Amino acid sequence: MKRLLVANRGEIAVRIIRTAQEMGLETVLVVSEADRTSLAAELSDYVSVIGPAQAVQSYLNSAAVIEAVHSSGADAVHPGYGFLSEDAEFARSVEAAGVTWVGPSPDSIALMGNKAAARQAAKEAGVPVLVGSEGAIAAEDDVHAIAESIGFPLLIKASAGGGGRGIRIVESADKLQGELQLAVAEAGAAFGDPAIYLERFIDKARHVEVQILGDGVDVVHLFDRDCSLQRRQQKIVEETPAPNLPDHLREQMLTAAVDLGQRCGYRGAGTVEFLYDEARGEICFIEMNTRLQVEHPVTEMITGIDLVREQLRIASGEKLGYDQSAIKINGHAIEMRINAENPALGFMPSPGTITDVRYPGGPGVRVDSGVVSGSAVSPYYDSLVAKIVVWHSDRPSAFGRALRALSELRIDGVETTTTYLQAVLAHQAVADATHHTKFLEQSADQLLRGTA
Repeated sequence: MKRLLVANRGEIAVRIIRTAQEMGLETVLVVSEADRTSLAAELSDYVSVIGPAQAVQSYLNSAAVIEAVHSSGADAVHPGYGFLSEDAEFARSVEAAGVTWVGPSPDSIALMGNKAAARQAAKEAGVPVLVGSEGAIAAEDDVHAIAESIGFPLLIKASAGGGGRGIRIVESADKLQGELQLAVAEAGAAFGDPAIYLERFIDKARHVEVQILGDGVDVVHLFDRDCSLQRRQQKIVEETPAPNLPDHLREQMLTAAVDLGQRCGYRGAGTVEFLYDEARGEICFIEMNTRLQVEHPVTEMITGIDLVREQLRIASGEKLGYDQSAIKINGHAIEMRINAENPALGFMPSPGTITDVRYPGGPGVRVDSGVVSGSAVSPYYDSLVAKIVVWHSDRPSAFGRALRALSELRIDGVETTTTYLQAVLAHQAVADATHHTKFLEQSADQLLRGTA
């Protein structure tokens, strides 16, 4: 591996480029017309413009990316997260071009990309799953009977869904048919696949996940993360280790994640996601993401392992070179996603030009960002502009450092979620780790008052 093409943008492109260059690799960045002058483009050794600003004509245009691979002489492709990162056909196209795909096998991506099939694979691996339908709902299935066996409320989920999309809550039997029709239409429109399945709904669930690494034979875990602070199924704060999780359930979850990875012959970095039902004392598999996660820095902070470096090593054919006993937890880490949004206006996106920026610093503070003073925040893409990541020896100290870091952050020219995050982290329920995935919605008025 000598020349790596990065098929992404923003902070994750910057993140990948930096590690690749430290490893002695040349980098090629594909960009849209809107990102010609981005920080990532400035840092990359070579830049290839592949289309206009609209993602569907650039970053999601697999043919244009493959053409850039050929024209640039790249011998490897790193997809980052989002866009084409979990597109099995794109991964196959990369491999068919004789180029190294930095990620799991296309077959693993396809298997885990179908949430209904992933549930079945998890069950076969002995991983606990939520009560739900056996695979995707077929035309001949008695949906009402399946729903009654699961119980209400329940979730309708798109088999091809991801990123918190394609999910509907059904409170009672009389609402099932109407929600099914809407869910099928939404799944077809959003993912090109109308298949859906049913799953038990957990009230006040915690969202916890396990980072795994595999070399195709051996699989290890890098411990767990808590991602329960979410708005509309989108994570905004993540931390590791997950707080207030019983030790026996943590061990069950870590073991289950490794077992699933080994059953798949998993290669590269992946995340196995679970829901923790405190009322029932259960932890259940929900899905697996076959790529690098946005929140991977917190795992790096407590383990000292560079996940992008490991991805590149494994993709180039190297073995893990260490076993589970070599991976230790050191301290506590928290990541806060800074979005260009206006909380006072319903989190409306706030595109524009960043006129000035001052990032926090000091011990245990890391900033992953794709913007500097003068950078444009485009209306065409996700509103994430920076991730503020902090580490400390224990959770209370890490929270204190997180609040200090947020107080130092200055981003002028666009609205951001900085003050909203300060209100979230200062809330007693979050400090006590009694929050859950619906906490932000249920506390919305109180938290928004805290941003004034």
